[in-house]
Amino acid sequence: MNAPVSAAAVEAKPGATLAPALSAKVAALEALLRRIAAGHSPAALASSLSIEDMVVTDAILRLGLPIEIFTLDTGRMHGDTLAVIEAIKARYGHAITVMHPKAEAVTQYVTVYGRDAFYQSVDLRKACCDIRKVEPLKRALAGKKAWLTGLRRDQSVTRADLPEQAFDDVHGIEKFNPLADWSEDEVWAYLRANDVPYNALYDQGYRSIGCAPCSRPVVAGEDVRAGRWWWEEPESKECGLHVGPDGKLVRSKKV
Repeated sequence: MNAPVSAAAVEAKPGATLAPALSAKVAALEALLRRIAAGHSPAALASSLSIEDMVVTDAILRLGLPIEIFTLDTGRMHGDTLAVIEAIKARYGHAITVMHPKAEAVTQYVTVYGRDAFYQSVDLRKACCDIRKVEPLKRALAGKKAWLTGLRRDQSVTRADLPEQAFDDVHGIEKFNPLADWSEDEVWAYLRANDVPYNALYDQGYRSIGCAPCSRPVVAGEDVRAGRWWWEEPESKECGLHVGPDGKLVRSKKV
């Protein structure tokens, strides 16, 4: 792959021009990331290695900003998802932090309920997410002043009112969603223009990718997150990483 390039450089290349509206969003993204790095250090991007997180990852590393990037290896990830970790290292020369669940907690869940008990009820699915995602996230965010995500408003009904910035009461730090108002098409346009690596599963019909047993490709007409926990109602499709004590997506205290 080519070396990372700035949005301005991309615009100067035939066939790689970003639309004016997207160029403005890229400039706003870069300005926000610089503000976070300057005013909310230490900060970290919690990356699911999604296409959205790869946009933010590319911007952080291209700008050389002191923002940590970490991902959660739940132990049930697709091989193609884990391959993105090495793709980042190969492309940018940067090794992101990988967090793992506590082995004893995983063992207890599997022993008591069964490895795939999450198919049985929302409560058991959320319990699995708590062990494999939520608890490792808390450890990763310990000592941080802010965390960043790749969440977008049009991903699902649970994210329609997503703010760009909000105070996260659960972790007691600022939370930023820099791509809140980006469309899926804009994300892809950025990735292609900047030659950013992405998860090969997207080329197989996946549009939202989590653990292997909880993700599937989507078909025409389905929404972005239809392939996540497809056996549940849309209103319950959050793993717990982005919800408050009431179980709802954190939307309060917008800035």
